[in-house]
Amino acid sequence: MSKKRHEELKKIISRHDYLYYVMDRPEVSDYEYDQLFDELIKLEKTEKGLDLSDSPSQRVGGLPLDAFEKAPHRIPMLSLANSYSPEDIFDFDERVKKFLNTDKDIEYLCEPKFDGLSMELIYENGHFVRALTRGDGAVGEDVTQNIRTIKSIPLKLSLKNPPALLEVRGEVLMFKEDFAKLNETQQENGQQTFANPRNASAGSVRQLDSKITAARPLRFYAYALGAVEDIEFKTQQEIEDYFVEVGIPSLRNKEGLELVKLCSGPDQVASYYHNIEKVRPGLPFDIDGIVIKVNSLRLQDDLGMVARSPRWATAAKFKPEQAFTVIEDIAVQVGRTGALTPVAIMKPVKVGGVTVSNATLHNQDEITRKDVRIGDTVVIQRAGDVIPEVVSVVLDKRPAHSKPFEMPTHCPVCKSTVVKMEDEVVTRCVNPLCIAVVKESLKHFVARRAMNLDKIGDRLIETLVDHKLLSRFSDFYRLTKEQILSLERQGDKSAENIINSIENSKSPTLARFIFALGIRFVGEQTAKHLAEHFLTIEKFIKASEEELLVVPEIGPKVAKAIISWTTNKELVKEIHDMQKLGVRISNPVRSQEGKLSGMSFLITGTLPVKRDDAKDLIEKNGGKILGSVSSKLNYLVVGEDPGSKVEKAQTLGVQIISWEDLQKML
Repeated sequence: MSKKRHEELKKIISRHDYLYYVMDRPEVSDYEYDQLFDELIKLEKTEKGLDLSDSPSQRVGGLPLDAFEKAPHRIPMLSLANSYSPEDIFDFDERVKKFLNTDKDIEYLCEPKFDGLSMELIYENGHFVRALTRGDGAVGEDVTQNIRTIKSIPLKLSLKNPPALLEVRGEVLMFKEDFAKLNETQQENGQQTFANPRNASAGSVRQLDSKITAARPLRFYAYALGAVEDIEFKTQQEIEDYFVEVGIPSLRNKEGLELVKLCSGPDQVASYYHNIEKVRPGLPFDIDGIVIKVNSLRLQDDLGMVARSPRWATAAKFKPEQAFTVIEDIAVQVGRTGALTPVAIMKPVKVGGVTVSNATLHNQDEITRKDVRIGDTVVIQRAGDVIPEVVSVVLDKRPAHSKPFEMPTHCPVCKSTVVKMEDEVVTRCVNPLCIAVVKESLKHFVARRAMNLDKIGDRLIETLVDHKLLSRFSDFYRLTKEQILSLERQGDKSAENIINSIENSKSPTLARFIFALGIRFVGEQTAKHLAEHFLTIEKFIKASEEELLVVPEIGPKVAKAIISWTTNKELVKEIHDMQKLGVRISNPVRSQEGKLSGMSFLITGTLPVKRDDAKDLIEKNGGKILGSVSSKLNYLVVGEDPGSKVEKAQTLGVQIISWEDLQKML
């Protein structure tokens, strides 16, 4: 039974990974997913003889490597010829037709050109066995251990009779939004930031410690094949369709984004080029052009190669989104952790259709390296189409009396002396009462994934702090309707909504509460681990460094940061003050003695209450939430517009109940 359950869990979790990371269409909550993953880990720790080769547990990273080994590609990974002019599309088409000696329109498969890191995945008998970088085209680096951590890549193909060999080629990349969050985290942790998503992806893949790679938000998209056995294709489109069939992520998986297109002749290809250029800013990932491939594989063979590039494919790149402007000032901003970030205030300029007036300069080391000064004319670009950055300085236009910029020795907000730690590139204000630090901490506290005070935004927090109505977490729970009404642009209904929002936030889970406190290095996942280990806020704030180091993913650096917070009497007093003001911190760990103890549940359809509230109710009364319908499920709770789970439950003989039935059980 253990082996059967293990195989079932592997399939369920892998499917949820595919839905979340490839299709952007999750079917379960983070909590449900974590429950399934925890069950998998516990099973693998207690049972011997289980097949771990394709287990999702293998994605967390292994022991650090001394270096990457080199390995040859069975078929060379070629680079494409490219140009920056759509007119060259017609020249390419003319060359293809001339070589094939035909006047007929050629069918081309066109797709966006990723700006990431080229990668080859090797599957043997359906199992992922190796990953190689492009390298020099003939020989690449073996980065298998790192690529295994990318959740969008299947470790086992969803085929009954997989081919003996399948080499999948594609790109490792990072979404723009994920890249921005990663850089923000790097900045807060005092680590070097990345210039763009491509650099971040390449740097993450080439980590000798795969645990670092596992923590990075990497994705993979396939677009070609290397060597294959036991299977044949006639067209490039058939290859793309096959990726969808076997669960390998490709742009054909991206619902709602018709980015891969068959074009007949150069006019349609040129039209595709201009359309993709228009939608480029709205794409979740970076692209730098389009790739044009002759669709017929037979014609590809006929065309062959020239030098190190195929005659049957080319890349038409977009012009770089750069512009010239002048830096009028360099302002220094203070973040939630006290990190000082220099920001270039520039003469507004359009870059890629967007007006830009600010650009991050990251830190003093970055400013010194690029020698950026006030008054300089600079080249700027939108790094990853998200964060404007200064590429270089036009030295010929530098003012005669310019001076190198140096970070301030005192905080620009509270005037406290700033500190730069030996192992960090960031300068920090270490005054916890600095008004800038306070404001950013309060903004983090109210966030949706933290305490979720959904009617209190950044602007209102700024106003409340400026009016001396808010200076610490507990002040939220002291606010009155009259105080809010005393502010400009606040009406009776708005004030009432704000007070209700505060009231509704008074029952956080322990994990959310710990995350909301804004302890350095403690993100959502770390907060969950702490909540699961200590169970109560009292045990957490009394924990010693030795006790913290026992918690999963807590190392000496994180433990020291937590101890620094929990030994601060003023900060601990804040927790107690919030409790006195009505905040009740719960931990949704299943009770062992509740009325639903020993029973398992799954919810489908729309209930009269929020689904998360229903799950919390079940777990608080001892019940267990499952992630899918199986023979282990006792009850399927059905609301309005249920899905296919009902039919499967009926087939397996699972008892189906309504929300009213569940309430009667309690």
